[in-house]
Amino acid sequence: MSKRVKLSVFGGVVIVLAAIGGLTAAKRGNKAVEVRIEDVQNRDLVASVTASGQVRPQTKVDLSSDISGKIVKLAVKEGQMVTKGQFLLQIDAQQAEAAVERMQASVASARAQLAQQNANLSQAQMSYDRMAKMKKSSPLLISDEQMEQLRTTVDVNKAQYDASKHSVDQSTALLRDAQSALGKTSIYAPMSGRVTRLVVENGETAIQGTMNKDAATLLTIADMSVLETKVKVDETDVARISVGDSAVIQIDAFPDTTFIGKVTKISNSAVKGATATTGADQAVDYEVTIQLVNTPAETRPDFSATAKIITDTRKSALSIPIIALTVRENEALTKGDTAVGLGKARPKKEVGKKDVEGVFVVGKDNKVTFRPVKVGIAGEKHFEVLSGLKSGDRIVAGTYQAIRELKDGAMVRETKVDPKKPQAAKS
Repeated sequence: MSKRVKLSVFGGVVIVLAAIGGLTAAKRGNKAVEVRIEDVQNRDLVASVTASGQVRPQTKVDLSSDISGKIVKLAVKEGQMVTKGQFLLQIDAQQAEAAVERMQASVASARAQLAQQNANLSQAQMSYDRMAKMKKSSPLLISDEQMEQLRTTVDVNKAQYDASKHSVDQSTALLRDAQSALGKTSIYAPMSGRVTRLVVENGETAIQGTMNKDAATLLTIADMSVLETKVKVDETDVARISVGDSAVIQIDAFPDTTFIGKVTKISNSAVKGATATTGADQAVDYEVTIQLVNTPAETRPDFSATAKIITDTRKSALSIPIIALTVRENEALTKGDTAVGLGKARPKKEVGKKDVEGVFVVGKDNKVTFRPVKVGIAGEKHFEVLSGLKSGDRIVAGTYQAIRELKDGAMVRETKVDPKKPQAAKS
């Protein structure tokens, strides 16, 4: 075979291979993407915010001692119900009783001193009055100097009398202080409720609770009839919550039961929780208080709870799956002033707006068109549709990977479900 013939044959083979490759590439390029397709339909939607916290009584008192001393009698046990004014415990009162006795003696001594000064003052005043009378009847008999001395004696005794009166007042005040300290050796319940925490035992030493409240706490009494949970809500969600919103609460201790609650308070200042180790910005949370209704008698403080706060509801709202909503760059969607979609002109590109939210609508030819959609509240799995779609429109509803890579005008085909393959249960 000549060289020219060999080259001709080789060239023909190359052309054939190129044609086959081109056809294969074309087929691959026109291959339909497997997606899940759903119809746009009406659903009941519930928008909510979920946060966790702990169950606690609305009213509780941490009791601590105002004096230091040994506990000589403990009259309650943890878990016991008590009533207001009930005796709880006794702190050794010997030192306080001795202090009261000292102050009583001090008061008695001050009063005796006052009586003595009162007598001295009366005597000095009578001597002055007598001399003044004699001076008036016989001016030469009593000198002015003698009268001045007598007047000074009266003034001195008056000052001493006043000082004795103040001494009595001071001693009396110290006696009241000592009696108050003695009274504080006996501790009584300030409210009715349950002893939810008992920190001390009989024979331990109670310390004064002025500087260290936690270390000085003896016991806690809580009114378990009204319970609440305080949950931390992220700053992006707290604006959607209002006082009075209803909530569904799940308490970990009762996994098969849900409880109803109502938002009673939203904090005005943030509770900042550190994300410390990475040096990242701190998470900004707000504390939301939810009052619980009809909790079991077995409920205890600090039970873990998760609250689902209902922020909004919609009845029979046009909706789409959350996964169906995607974002595309606005520049890619607008050619010239408008881009026609389903017979309607899309809005012009908005200055400063780069991205557009929307869904891929499936046409009769199985080609998809990206259509901008305005959404409202978000339920657990669906968005409310405010504009851009109508009931019955067929849209791409999955998978996430397929929607992320889907292009305007692409061909799609609905994913076939294998009946032999087990499917995940729908919630």
